[in-house]
Amino acid sequence: MDIYGILFWVLSAIAVGCALGVILSRNPVNSVLFLILTFFAISGHYLLMNAQFLFIVNIIVYAGAIMVLFLFVVMLMNLNADVEPQKGQLVQLAGVIAGGILFLVVLAAIKTTQPQAIDKTTTDIGLITNLGKVLFTKFVLPFEISSVLFLSAMIGAVVIGKKEDTHNLQKGE
Repeated sequence: MDIYGILFWVLSAIAVGCALGVILSRNPVNSVLFLILTFFAISGHYLLMNAQFLFIVNIIVYAGAIMVLFLFVVMLMNLNADVEPQKGQLVQLAGVIAGGILFLVVLAAIKTTQPQAIDKTTTDIGLITNLGKVLFTKFVLPFEISSVLFLSAMIGAVVIGKKEDTHNLQKGE
């Protein structure tokens, strides 16, 4: 077994262990921290697959920005198990049934997937230059439409989040 195989199994064990930590942890802050570690392990897999762009984007966007927001939300909500209402038997049964159905769907998807041969002679598959060439030639229209959509969503978030000046409203200005 080469170094890549060992790194794959170590990163896989870390990812699965931390994902279980997210689910099984009773403290929400610990769950968020386990999720951050899971994202780092997945980023390591991207690096092993020679997808440097996905590696750095996953670390910056998910492990950095989004998980910091999750951590702030969890800390601001002040979640306590004592004040949380307990779930009824019917809700728990629905959760078990939904989880079982999801397991069956994933199992069926894995069973029907055919393995494909990977060309190991090319080493520049996940490089940013190739991604840029495809993005700005074949997918330029969807890329531009999504950029306009993100811009409008950002402007909408600023407009919604902007508080009105109550001082001027009271004076009638």
